[in-house]
Amino acid sequence: MRTVSILGATGSIGQSTLDLIRRTPDAYRVVALTGGQNIAQLAGDAIAVGAEIAVTADPARLDDLRAALAGSGVEAAAGPEAIIAAAARPADWTMSAIVGAAGLPPGLEALKQGNTLALANKESLVTAGPLLLGQAAKYGATVLPVDSEHSAIFQALVGEEADTVERVIITASGGAFRDRPLDDLAHVTVAEASSHPNWDMGQRITIDSASMFNKAMELIETHEFFGIAPDRIEAIIHPESLVHALVGFTDGALMAHVGPPDMRHAIGYALHWPHRGSVPVERLDLARIGQLNFRAACPDRYPALALARRVMEQGGLAGAAFTAAKEAALDGFIAGEIGFLDMARVVEAVLDDTLSRQGLQNDTITLDSVQHTDALARRSARTWIEQKRA
Repeated sequence: MRTVSILGATGSIGQSTLDLIRRTPDAYRVVALTGGQNIAQLAGDAIAVGAEIAVTADPARLDDLRAALAGSGVEAAAGPEAIIAAAARPADWTMSAIVGAAGLPPGLEALKQGNTLALANKESLVTAGPLLLGQAAKYGATVLPVDSEHSAIFQALVGEEADTVERVIITASGGAFRDRPLDDLAHVTVAEASSHPNWDMGQRITIDSASMFNKAMELIETHEFFGIAPDRIEAIIHPESLVHALVGFTDGALMAHVGPPDMRHAIGYALHWPHRGSVPVERLDLARIGQLNFRAACPDRYPALALARRVMEQGGLAGAAFTAAKEAALDGFIAGEIGFLDMARVVEAVLDDTLSRQGLQNDTITLDSVQHTDALARRSARTWIEQKRA
């Protein structure tokens, strides 16, 4: 029986992971579940799977969590430090699915066990790729990608030699506004941006898909995880979301990973790795699908992609500044403080401001330096937003 922990259990990735675990309950013992404000979901899931501990990120909700767990035997805890402590509990396999920069510290802690970290938290690689992968190497841990695109790349590279890889292509649905006239984008609403044409995801990642900041993060992730040079990483619009990534080789061949738009496939691959297990996803009927479409990503529609290339070229702490600015800009858009197109303007301004500060481009990437840059970038983003509103 494998022991598992799920960091970010109440989000879409965490819920999909729990779905797979519940289907073969005798194969897994759940150590820890962590979540945010959805106390009912967190407590209900912890009781259902018999977790040792459930942790909410919000210390003010501890009493609510304790009440929801009363009589179950499941331990309750709250706060960022408690989440890190939960990640430190021995587990064979840990899902890192906390959204945002908050996912980095517990992910680093989990790696100290020398076991497997299934990584769905994009920010860990974007802000601190060398730190995360260095931590894994130090403790002999395995990091498996859970983003559908990076799982696809990982699978396409099985048995291949690294020096034969010529390019990597990651696909993007194009999000909610892929066919909207450019002139309309300045006026789109939060509700419109929160509806994805293909995927069932949380609000924040769905809006990131509409702005393509989600794909910008994935470009940086590809560079960090696989060591692929920025000029050999491409993004292309693929409205059907069935081809998740392609790897091009020096003989001209393209190896494509094709599957339904269901995150349980990538999660299941990581859960069963190094073997393939049965996963309850749709089996594609190619004759019914008929055709697959691809088109170039318009730079005017998706300025986030150019910002990602800037981050890859600058390196250092640029990823930490980019991530913090993106999160602050997204907060501002959801709150109605800025428009949809302003999000990219915030990030660009923050990169200009933060990375012009002495030493930040060349600083060693440590947890402290990442968190320091994160704080600087968030303050810079708030200043831009407040000036925009004034």
